[in-house]
Amino acid sequence: MQRTAEAVSLGHPDKIADYISSYILDRLIEQDPHTRYAVEVMIKDNTVVLGGEVTTSALLGDLTTHVKNALSEIGYDERYASIWGKHAIDPAQIKVINMIGVQSSDIAQGVNQDGWGDQGVFVGYASQGEGKINRELFLARKLNKALYEKARTSDNLGLDIKTQITLNDDQIETAIVAIPMLYEEDLTDFVISVLGEKPANIIINGTGRYTYHGSIARKLACDFYSTAAPIGGGSPWTKDASKADLTLNVYARILACENLADNDECFVYLSSCIGRKELPSGLIKTIKNGIIFYHDLWCNQKPSALIKAYGLDKPIYAKLCDKSISGIQN
Repeated sequence: MQRTAEAVSLGHPDKIADYISSYILDRLIEQDPHTRYAVEVMIKDNTVVLGGEVTTSALLGDLTTHVKNALSEIGYDERYASIWGKHAIDPAQIKVINMIGVQSSDIAQGVNQDGWGDQGVFVGYASQGEGKINRELFLARKLNKALYEKARTSDNLGLDIKTQITLNDDQIETAIVAIPMLYEEDLTDFVISVLGEKPANIIINGTGRYTYHGSIARKLACDFYSTAAPIGGGSPWTKDASKADLTLNVYARILACENLADNDECFVYLSSCIGRKELPSGLIKTIKNGIIFYHDLWCNQKPSALIKAYGLDKPIYAKLCDKSISGIQN
């Protein structure tokens, strides 16, 4: 049976957008741990649009500087711009459009009573194997990370990277890599060494040429569990911990890891109600040797308790964004 998963690097535009927002959130939480934050980022060429809602006693500061610092951490700095020119983001040319407002008082009154900041459904997943994720996703991310680290010091390879792994009966059938190059470079041996075996097919830059980096950011789905599990509700990134999209996605993944035990797979399903702390529903599904077991899960953990337990009132959001939800194990 064929199974496929993909991964993107921190230099991919979707990740860039999430990382910029997470970086700004960290700067606010450093000043005010009770910051309420939901800021989306759109990137088009060298224009960055920030739009959303923030309630905080912290100073936003110079948003252009924050954006440039976030880009520099990713690797889009002056050196990179001097190599790639018009083919990639140029920090010196960045223009930031600020469309940030204040959080609705209707939402705040529920959050102030230790209720969730939104409603939604959430799925956590864990399976046997390295990283407690399915093997195709583990390998796609392993290859992606290795290529990104190689590109950080290269004068030829770019940071906007996507990888895709297809397994067939647990053997690597196809490895696909999309990575910017100024001139053709054979990465076949590198791919084989990272994966630890030779795929039947290796495809690098399937169009034959890849120089221009992606310039438009969208919402990122592959930060979850690929096709192994439903995504559930919204993306966890670009939000503070009062938002269930963040904390309950983290919690669902942690519960899935905790309840995996000797099962082949574990799924955790949660839902939330805006303004309320009790979860309307919770379910654990485990699979072992093809047999499915269901267990009801009752959770009335206050948002504040989960936020404190997992350190989500600390400036850790850029780090979490880099890791991805399925990279969280405890």
